[in-house]
Amino acid sequence: MARLRVAFGFVLVIAFGWLSRPTAASLAIGLPVGLIGLAIRAWAAGHLAKNTTLATGGPYAWVRNPLYIGTLITAAGFVIASRRWVLAALFAAVFVLVYLPVIELEEQHLRKLFPEYAGYAARVPGLIPRRPKARDARGFRWALYLRNEEYQAGLGFLAGTAWLVIRLLW
Repeated sequence: MARLRVAFGFVLVIAFGWLSRPTAASLAIGLPVGLIGLAIRAWAAGHLAKNTTLATGGPYAWVRNPLYIGTLITAAGFVIASRRWVLAALFAAVFVLVYLPVIELEEQHLRKLFPEYAGYAARVPGLIPRRPKARDARGFRWALYLRNEEYQAGLGFLAGTAWLVIRLLW
């Protein structure tokens, strides 16, 4: 499934690059939306010790899949900035056909790895955030952000933004 996700990622990048028709106004609206998604991803990465500890703090107290929520919001920002609704349909199709099954596989893995996952899943929604009833005292850790290589998402965002600006000026 991971290979499929990477392959579709390349398709999305090519479609985005080819179809984008930004304006100054669409960039002014879409890029801040994308930055919100990127910030959510960064926040989540700073709370995630993969396969070591069940992440329940920070954004994981609000929703079980904040990295995917952040990705969705970032994609929405790029769709708005690109002014191409066909990209919205393409991103939505990839999310439904690729990312939702990946989320299910990851949750199965977490259930096996962490016995406490079932209780966590019963308390915290999967994709629609809800205010947590209790706070986890563990805070954001830059070491986790770096270990999870989340800066790569930031670099991808910068590359996408640069491409949109080039398309605008072209």
